Amino acid sequence: MRLLKIVKRVPGGLMVIPLLLGATINTLFPQALEIGGFTTHLWKTGALPILAVFLFANGAQISAKQVGLPLYKGAVLTLVKFLIGAGAGIIVNRIWGPAGVLGLSPLVLIAALTNSNGGLYSALAGEYGDSTDVGAVSILSINDGPFFTMLAFGATGIAEVPFIALLATIVPILVGFILGNMDEEIRKFLAPATVIMIPFFAFPLGSALNFRQLAEAGGPGILLGILVTVLTGFGGYFTFKVMKFKYPQVGAAIGTSAGNSVATPAALAAVDPSLTNIAATATAQIAAAIIVTAILAPMLVNWLDKREKARVQVSQEPVA
Repeated sequence: MRLLKIVKRVPGGLMVIPLLLGATINTLFPQALEIGGFTTHLWKTGALPILAVFLFANGAQISAKQVGLPLYKGAVLTLVKFLIGAGAGIIVNRIWGPAGVLGLSPLVLIAALTNSNGGLYSALAGEYGDSTDVGAVSILSINDGPFFTMLAFGATGIAEVPFIALLATIVPILVGFILGNMDEEIRKFLAPATVIMIPFFAFPLGSALNFRQLAEAGGPGILLGILVTVLTGFGGYFTFKVMKFKYPQVGAAIGTSAGNSVATPAALAAVDPSLTNIAATATAQIAAAIIVTAILAPMLVNWLDKREKARVQVSQEPVA
């Protein structure tokens, strides 16, 4: 039985399937995960240390050799995601407060909007762009994880995020980056961990949920996914368009939520306990948004690609 192949067919499957399994067991047999020892550490309380290893391994994959246009494009896309996510969180917090609107809190908006699916971006950039677009992922991958969300919360005052907490979040990424660039063998050694670790921190995140919470998050979660694709997808597209990059449609490939962004609410709640009450709901909503964006973002990029090609064709037609 090819279980892994089946899981990978599901958008964000390595993240979503273990998360749902954790939620299933926590809903039906919650005591099974609380027997202590390695069982509880691995499947109930171990999300954050496993996520730390994941961030370290991802840091090692960021190449200092990616300079010039790829670096420029990556920085632009990262900034677009950050500004849109932070801006949306600030507006919602100012008008509706920490509870948010339509079931979406500032926490979940910033967490989902500021992160992007680097793997999906790379695939879309390879299909619809060129090597400089693909190379941008080396910088864009910096927004994977909770750092930019913490930075947005701390800068806007929505949550109390001490500077040391920001520093502590980026240290694993930074150390991984340094080691990965010092030794190519270290980078290759850590590369599998960027995939292998995903289900291991997804399951304990799911074991903090139950199906009642997931059902409650369904509608807002779908809405969250649509907002991520529309706001950041078109944001990236129009930014690339204004900057006259060759393939502006690739900018829309950031209209996704990263699989590991589902861990961001828990990371923030660990820093600011006042967010604990909404962290579980936010986690479920982001899990739904991951699936929605994985479906909608490729559709958006494909549609924009057809429009761009049609526009270029029209502009090249001789004037009668």
